[in-house]
Amino acid sequence: MTAGTIFQDTRTPLTLWFRAIWWVTSQKNGASALGLQRVLGLGSYRTAWTWLHKLRRAMVRPGRDRLTEAVEVDETFVGGVEPGGGKRHVGKKALVVVAAEVRGRAIGRIRLRRVADSSADSLLPFVQGAIAPGAVVITDGLQSYRGLSDLGYRHDRRVVLGSGESADALLPRVHRVASLLKRWLLGTHQGAVSREHLDYYLDEFTFRFNRRTSRHRGLLFYRLLEQAVAVAPLPYAALIKGVRGRPKGSTANP
Repeated sequence: MTAGTIFQDTRTPLTLWFRAIWWVTSQKNGASALGLQRVLGLGSYRTAWTWLHKLRRAMVRPGRDRLTEAVEVDETFVGGVEPGGGKRHVGKKALVVVAAEVRGRAIGRIRLRRVADSSADSLLPFVQGAIAPGAVVITDGLQSYRGLSDLGYRHDRRVVLGSGESADALLPRVHRVASLLKRWLLGTHQGAVSREHLDYYLDEFTFRFNRRTSRHRGLLFYRLLEQAVAVAPLPYAALIKGVRGRPKGSTANP
């Protein structure tokens, strides 16, 4: 029953895994490896870290629906600003692109991804993977987004320079999400997230944010367990290298 899932080859009873999943989904502000080790009485930090990363890989549902209607898109740096190189220079930081659905004055679902840079080759594939064609994509004046109309999107381009408005005012939802993400990384994980593993913390943040209004912990437990059997297993050696999991049965390279 566990073959081909994140539970493959586990020597631990599944009931303990279920306790781990329940605890992870019950933590409103996120879960840490030290917290999981303490709650479950696990023998080592490495075991708790491995379990958490396996579960984070299951927080993205294979084939999930793309964002619709109107969606704000912008990039943010994780790791602070370095001197020199301009405001879009990556350096040792990580560049994260954020997409947030517009739902009246509120925020709908979100998508996050670490990208190599702010070029069209990095940003446009993210939009295509995260947002359904035909949606209104709201961006700043960055030239990299110029090709959105050719890809089947309605592009609402809001240039900050000369508008009399701040970037926060023109794209309030993505800036709000970016602020919450950075606060979460600092508060829950003390900012101790390597660039290699950042993608999976982004997956966890997205999973929690998109279910922030749920009042049923049992449903979150069920959803994560359901997705855990749809993701192929990854050995510890692959986990520490930041290799992304893939859907069960996939023949693509990880």
